Amino acid sequence: MSYIGVDIGTSVIKAALFDDAGEQCALESAPARVVSPHEAWFEQDMEEVLTAVAMVVRGLLKSAAAQTAGPPTLLALTGQGDGVWLVDGAGRAVRPAVSWMDARAAGIADRWQADGMSETVFRRTGGAMFPGCPAPVLAWLDAHEPRVLDWALTAAYCKDVVMQRLTGVRATDTSDAALPFLDPVTRTYATDVLDACGLAHRADLLAPVVEPGPTGVLNDEGAALLGLAVGTPVSAGPFDLPACARGSGVDEPGVGHLIVGTTLACQVVIDELDMSGEPAGLTLPLGRPDRWLRSMPAMVGTAALDWVLALIGRTHDGVDELLAASVPGAHGVRCLPYFSPAGERAPFLESGARARLDGLTVQTTPADVVRAVCEGIAYAARHCFEAAGLSGDVAICGGGVRSKHWLRLFADVLGRPVHVAPSAEVGAYGAVLAGIAATGLDADAGAWATTRAAATTVVGPGADSTRLYAGEYDRYRATVDRARTEWKERQV
Repeated sequence: MSYIGVDIGTSVIKAALFDDAGEQCALESAPARVVSPHEAWFEQDMEEVLTAVAMVVRGLLKSAAAQTAGPPTLLALTGQGDGVWLVDGAGRAVRPAVSWMDARAAGIADRWQADGMSETVFRRTGGAMFPGCPAPVLAWLDAHEPRVLDWALTAAYCKDVVMQRLTGVRATDTSDAALPFLDPVTRTYATDVLDACGLAHRADLLAPVVEPGPTGVLNDEGAALLGLAVGTPVSAGPFDLPACARGSGVDEPGVGHLIVGTTLACQVVIDELDMSGEPAGLTLPLGRPDRWLRSMPAMVGTAALDWVLALIGRTHDGVDELLAASVPGAHGVRCLPYFSPAGERAPFLESGARARLDGLTVQTTPADVVRAVCEGIAYAARHCFEAAGLSGDVAICGGGVRSKHWLRLFADVLGRPVHVAPSAEVGAYGAVLAGIAATGLDADAGAWATTRAAATTVVGPGADSTRLYAGEYDRYRATVDRARTEWKERQV
């Protein structure tokens, strides 16, 4: 028996093959394209995404491991969350998908924040609204492209569009439905939230919520597209943040999970709902009635590092060398890592948030700038974890963990051990675990977890660096507080 997990990311789409012991034995990836037709707009072509999914699955099936394992028992999907993917009854696009990175609805999100409506919704659902989440995007489309909404059958999420095309199933899971329309207790849509957002008349665009997650089988179109047999079981969800947490074995209250990817996602398992505090982040159901993820997905993670590397003409292959060529504290260069044109959504909501590099001189080296950006991202992670209630160790995954120096830096800034999963594709693995549970397939997931736990690498913090970074973090927080006042004044 074998299982395929597909992670439909914003910039990369990956398919991983897992054997009957839960070990990853093959991987295929393909780039995904995000286009910007206007300033601060970010969109994706659904057919391109579907073609890339087919490419990676077909590539996986040609691998030696797949040839040995035979036909897969399950195809499990996960992918990026938020945004709006408008489709008709056949699951085909009625307009390009609006990405979670999009900022066209920033004015609506700002207005809702100013008049208190966003806080009202947060106290109800535990989800803070930002420009790229479905509610403001749908409100913008309702105002500017109402005929498009009239033509659409579903305002879907990425993985659910792929699921519908492959199986004909129109549905979503509780994690994608959580922001911002889902009641976290009943796991059903909160009609009062739709009313508050002025979207009650568009409620029929929301796909049915299925627990533990949508399942189906490959139809003729899906089978022909992927090169798999008609009738192969397919599952969808959870989306990438909770899928990665599940794949990393994070399920005990207080334990944290960090994804160092395009998004810097900081998550903590909770067993009691708490809608107090500053409205920020998400509250995501975690597969059982007494568990949720308090998720703080900051807008920019590795994208900030991509920007600075492109600026100095270097690549990710040189990150460890650059970090080693500077020192903790980056010779006084400091960074606020808010590089997204949509601002920030966690651990606070500020659409006007912008990045900053301070302390530059003619003696500043490219290595100092890279280290300052990496340190700034790590400080942002600590800020998010404090807001989410972290009390235990942290499991970490994502493209950023390929840098051993950056991994150590995260441990030092967080002041606690970080646990690195034995295989990189924890999102695809988490999707497979969720798919096995949803479809009732016979697999010893408990034994898989034991094996993976034994193979996990633990990186502990260094005492001297932790002390230095504790002081630098306090300085960072004070700078953020001053900057938030400036950002608000600039918007007035």
